[in-house]
Amino acid sequence: MAGEGRVTLHGTWASPYSKRVELALKVKGIEYEYVEEDLMNKSSLLLQYNPVHKKIPILVHNGKPIVESMVILEYIEETWSDGPRLLPEDPYERAKIRFWATFLHQQVFEVLVLVLKTDGEAQAKAMEQLHEKLKLLEEGIKGSFPGGSPAVNGENMGLLDIVVCSYFGPYKVHEEVLGLKYLDSEKYPLVTSWVKSLVQYPAVKESTPPHEKSVALVRYFREKALQSPAGVL
Repeated sequence: MAGEGRVTLHGTWASPYSKRVELALKVKGIEYEYVEEDLMNKSSLLLQYNPVHKKIPILVHNGKPIVESMVILEYIEETWSDGPRLLPEDPYERAKIRFWATFLHQQVFEVLVLVLKTDGEAQAKAMEQLHEKLKLLEEGIKGSFPGGSPAVNGENMGLLDIVVCSYFGPYKVHEEVLGLKYLDSEKYPLVTSWVKSLVQYPAVKESTPPHEKSVALVRYFREKALQSPAGVL
């Protein structure tokens, strides 16, 4: 099989980008070694494998590094093609999945981070933008996938599920730190029920860090951002 060989994932426990690769490997049933990286003291292997961006995640397959989380997800899908599918076979359905995954990757997460690292008027503005994105996602998913949230294999998570979960899976952590909610079952019933069902998947539960550990990290991130000029880290 094309996917045979040694697989190593270099990541950090709190990174949504690492988390999505971890979930994809678990969904596919791929055995892998995990290497926790310290981004304040980057390893020589990290710098060797990703000399351009010097970031995680990095998937190393038979000694060959693949970087950028969305690229890695596509690589996993193509290389381990005999496992559960992350993308549907139909080209048009695949295109829709990729569109919404890119929308989340390029637009939604940036706004969510802005909400987490601001307060007062700036946070109110960021929250308004987040709600606009969530409204677009709700309406878009409803229009693109008549059956509700996209399903590739029924019981198994697909690529878009993984991307959604990597960003919104820790919603309870975000809401506890912020003291406010952004997932509203009345405004966004489809997205809210989708996220709440995703966090119940065994693979997600298995890879979810302890709640209090995540709360402490996000609170630290928020406090540090608020102390920095213009909320810049």
